[in-house]
Amino acid sequence: MASKNKLKKFKDNEQFDNVLEPQRDLLISDKFPFKGKWKKDFFKNDNEIVIELGCGKGEYIIYLSQKFPDKNFIGIDIKGARIWRGAKTALDKKILNVVFLRMQVELIKNVFELNEVSEIWITFPDPQIKYKRSKHRLVNPDFLQKYRDILIDKGLVNVKTDSEYLFGYLHGILEKLKCKINYVNHDIYKKLNVPEEVTDIQTFYEKKFLKIKKPITFTQFYLIDNVQK
Repeated sequence: MASKNKLKKFKDNEQFDNVLEPQRDLLISDKFPFKGKWKKDFFKNDNEIVIELGCGKGEYIIYLSQKFPDKNFIGIDIKGARIWRGAKTALDKKILNVVFLRMQVELIKNVFELNEVSEIWITFPDPQIKYKRSKHRLVNPDFLQKYRDILIDKGLVNVKTDSEYLFGYLHGILEKLKCKINYVNHDIYKKLNVPEEVTDIQTFYEKKFLKIKKPITFTQFYLIDNVQK
């Protein structure tokens, strides 16, 4: 039954006008049609672009798209069944400023031009604790370099995580690369003056972490010009 349900979701995704599933070969050949043209050709406006990497079921980016209707939002994930949930919710609620993109994050520069994205959100990524899997961390140095290239000048990166390991790893990388931290909080639900968009929405996993009293951390930073290549 689960496999049939997944197949139905995959078929739905093919029909949804707010889901894009480009083939890997197309991306590698650098022929993705909206690269550098998201505002003009897809959203048909001049609003800034905000992306969420590893968006899962889309709870966070749906919330952001409703809170900031004057911005364009793109949720990115490789799992089609997860994307289905976010896309279906957006369609049901008639949210027009959000789209879901099924692809691998490593190819991020093949779908966005230099300086095309204003802000990046990464919420509760897999910490990939084992060393051999460190290349898959969404905040490893190689990925941060890619983000820097697609971000506008002073474009922000937001990382929300329950993992003490990932929090420490991220800050070690940011210090090494001399990045500028704009805001940091070690336990967002125990301190005042936390941005609304950090605490007003809780994902499925975040609720699970809070039930077992795991502190949730938040880091917002700039990838400035002297990031190592």
